[in-house]
Amino acid sequence: MHGFFSVTQQMPAFCIVSRMAKDNGKISIKKICAALADELGYELVDAGFEKEGASQYLRIYLDSEQGISLKDCESYHRRVQPLLEEVEYDFLEVSSPGIDRPIRTQAYAQKTVGSLVEIRLYQPLDGQKAFTGIFGGLDDEGYHLTVGDKQLTFPAKSVAVAKRTINLEEALAAQADEIEEEDNER
Repeated sequence: MHGFFSVTQQMPAFCIVSRMAKDNGKISIKKICAALADELGYELVDAGFEKEGASQYLRIYLDSEQGISLKDCESYHRRVQPLLEEVEYDFLEVSSPGIDRPIRTQAYAQKTVGSLVEIRLYQPLDGQKAFTGIFGGLDDEGYHLTVGDKQLTFPAKSVAVAKRTINLEEALAAQADEIEEEDNER
C-alpha cells in the first residue's frame, strides 16, 4: 500500500480514504471502476476527480440493492487501488452516494419515482432555479416533477442536479411510528 490508509465515516455515506501520487496515465477511470464494481456486485454511481485546496481527490461512489457498508467500501478500495497505480491523485475515496444521490440514470430514476425530489436548474425559469416536488420520472422529454397541483417537465440539459430530499418532520414521524409499533408488539 502506498502512503497512508485511513477509514472515515461521514453520514449518510461511508468513506475509505488513502493517499497516493503517480504519473498520470491515459486510462479510463470510469471503465476500470465500473468493471470492478460489476465484478463485485456493485453499481458504479460515479467516479471522478475533484480539487480541494492543493489536493486532487479521486472519488468513487458505489451502490447496490442492499446499500453499501463500510466493509464494502474497504473491500472495493483495496481491489481498485492497484488498478489505478498509473493515475495521479493525492487521495482516493470510496463511498456510498448517500440518500441524496443525484438522479442521473434511468434505472435510478425509476427507483426514485414518487419520492420528494429537488431539481436545480442552470438558468432560472420564471425567476426560480430550485423546485421541490414529487418525482414523476425521467424520459426523453426530461425530468417530471409535480409541484403542488402543477405538472412540470425540465429538459435534462437544463438540470444542474436532481436529487432526493428528506422531509425531516415526516422521517421523524415515521421513525416514531415504528418505535411505537415495536413497543406495542412487546
